[in-house]
Amino acid sequence: MGITEYVLLGLVAVTGVYLVTIYNNLVRLKHTVTKNWSNIDVLLKQRHDELPNLVETCKGYMKHERETLEAVMKARSAVASARQAGNVAALGPAEGALRMGLGSLFAVAEAYPDLKANESFRRVQTRISIRSTSKSGT
Repeated sequence: MGITEYVLLGLVAVTGVYLVTIYNNLVRLKHTVTKNWSNIDVLLKQRHDELPNLVETCKGYMKHERETLEAVMKARSAVASARQAGNVAALGPAEGALRMGLGSLFAVAEAYPDLKANESFRRVQTRISIRSTSKSGT
């Protein structure tokens, strides 16, 4: 075997190692993306599970703000439907509507000092706000 054969054999070996490394990195990236989407789904599910608690806490204080509460529950239902259908295109706008509804709900809650002082409301508001922040930062 001459030097040319050794050079070609070395190039084939380097190319093989390079291709295996690229493949392994792509597989790792695929698993990371899947894991991150799963984390987002878990955070969204936890957030949506807290919404009925928030609405129930607010109902007693906000008898005249029924439309705001209904808008939040309708948006929550739209998000749940989009997630069940696996419709990612509809999930984004539904999450946006839910975020706006929650913003309106928290803004209306400012007019009810007894509600703002309620420990259950503050706890649920904090949990939902933290999840919203951590989700958008992910």
